[in-house]
Amino acid sequence: MNNGYEINPRKEAFKEGITALTELATSVVSDVLGRTIGAVDILPVNKSPVSVCGNAVTVSVRSGDNLMLHKALQILKPGDVLVVDGGGDISRALFGEIMMTVAKSRGAIGAVFDAAIRDVEAFEKHRFPCWARGVNMRGPYKDGPGSINVPVSIGGMVVNPGDIILGDCDGIIALSPAIALEGARLGKEKEAVERKTIQSILDGQYDDAWIDITLKQKGVI
Repeated sequence: MNNGYEINPRKEAFKEGITALTELATSVVSDVLGRTIGAVDILPVNKSPVSVCGNAVTVSVRSGDNLMLHKALQILKPGDVLVVDGGGDISRALFGEIMMTVAKSRGAIGAVFDAAIRDVEAFEKHRFPCWARGVNMRGPYKDGPGSINVPVSIGGMVVNPGDIILGDCDGIIALSPAIALEGARLGKEKEAVERKTIQSILDGQYDDAWIDITLKQKGVI
């Protein structure tokens, strides 16, 4: 019996997958993988455009408590993204400037919270990408329990330790190493198609005949 505490080793990053997915849009990768992956209502707190692609270090904590989050900071390595399941509670902030500074000093490249954070201006000032459910100036408790490197739920999306976190101004998605390369391949193909579509619009050659074809098939027109 662990009394609600669990600490597991950090999963090593799948560097090939991270390299392949870097700079792809979350919307594109989500589309090519069935439009079912992606966190809901977890948005960037930064004012400037943000992006991240890195290795998930996951933490699950009791609502409003960040004791085990402090412990998780000790195992971060360069390229990691801290992913925290706070149960969607935004009544207290779990993370602020001090903890962000610790995470950044250990090489973390971003953080994701299904919870609230605070000290928003510091994330912008230090160009540290962060996605969260909310913002609250009220501080957390530090009593536990919590778990490190376990499966977590972020905005309805399951994230496993060692998953690849891809984030931008639209939100966050997580890909297992098993599908990362295929997701990257399909995403790059779709981005090429979308660039051609946009160019056809600019050239006045956009073909939207599919709209009426679809409506006729549905008996609308």
